[in-house]
Amino acid sequence: MLYKDDWDQARERMGAWWAGELLDRAVLQATAPRKGSPGRHAWDWLNSFRHRDRPEMARQEFEEYCRNTYFGAESFPNLWVNLGPGILAAYLGCTPRADDNTIWFSPPAGELSWEEVLALELDPEDYWWKKTRELTELAVQWADNRFFAGITDLNSVHDVLCHLLGTQRLLFDLIDHPDEFKQACSLVNRLWLFCYDELTSILQSGMEGSSNWMSIWFPGRGGDVQCDFSAMISPRMFEEFVLPYLQEQCRRLDHTIYHMDGPGQIPHLELLLDIPELDGIQWIPGAGNSPVGSPEWFPMYRRIQQRGKLLVLQGMEKQDVEGVLEGISSRGLLIGTECASEKEARELIVKCGAWTRD
Repeated sequence: MLYKDDWDQARERMGAWWAGELLDRAVLQATAPRKGSPGRHAWDWLNSFRHRDRPEMARQEFEEYCRNTYFGAESFPNLWVNLGPGILAAYLGCTPRADDNTIWFSPPAGELSWEEVLALELDPEDYWWKKTRELTELAVQWADNRFFAGITDLNSVHDVLCHLLGTQRLLFDLIDHPDEFKQACSLVNRLWLFCYDELTSILQSGMEGSSNWMSIWFPGRGGDVQCDFSAMISPRMFEEFVLPYLQEQCRRLDHTIYHMDGPGQIPHLELLLDIPELDGIQWIPGAGNSPVGSPEWFPMYRRIQQRGKLLVLQGMEKQDVEGVLEGISSRGLLIGTECASEKEARELIVKCGAWTRD
């Protein structure tokens, strides 16, 4: 791979990680400004959206980022097609808009009735669906053993429904219209799986395995599953109204990582760990909470590992890596961090081997 000359070794270690095996050290993703570069090593992930009608510009900016970035250990250059978390909502009538930090979705004009929601279908000629396919095809063409191309963020069934109907209404309707709620979840889940299959088929026409916004390499058909909406409901409701659709997604994909975002989702952890087909958990503490490397979370990390699930801890401060590796098992663990220089990243990789414990 042009921007990752040790990809074969990284793929081998990732393959062992997926199999639950521990080689010489924990899996580590350490990025840094490449030696001799001007220092820029952050990719503006909003560029896929901003340059959707000028994709060549997005490509040039991404390759500049690749040239200036050291992708250490199991990190790799990953051009994922970012059109907003839950772009599936745009295929169904929402309007996406970007600000400086993220992408939002405005609901269709006029409040949708449940009859209208249950009649929704994916129009093959929808602008955003066609644009997603077009950009995915271009990303695969550009990748060509230079970098990876990743699937767009379809997000979750329930968060797509939040975009369409509004979060407050959806919470009330979960109680007042449970049958319609479940029917709508089944419909959106069917569309989610259709879009995933279509886009992954395009991606795998030119690459081995798959990747997504997490920048994790999946052997075969892989991806994230998630439900931010679940932070607002009880475990009983989660089991009835969320779990069946996550289970279906996990059964349909070869490998899955659940994106657990914030303490509001911790009450559902045991239900998630009970999904046989779910490979692992990615933990994001969320704003205002202790960082991902804090010992506060170690009991939860150990529980995830005891249940035989992989554990993904990205966005970790470099100074916290040693403590995490000393505090929990390195088996099934993936740590992601950024370093100030290529030299610092290379030193961290060596230290990680010494700190690794089973």
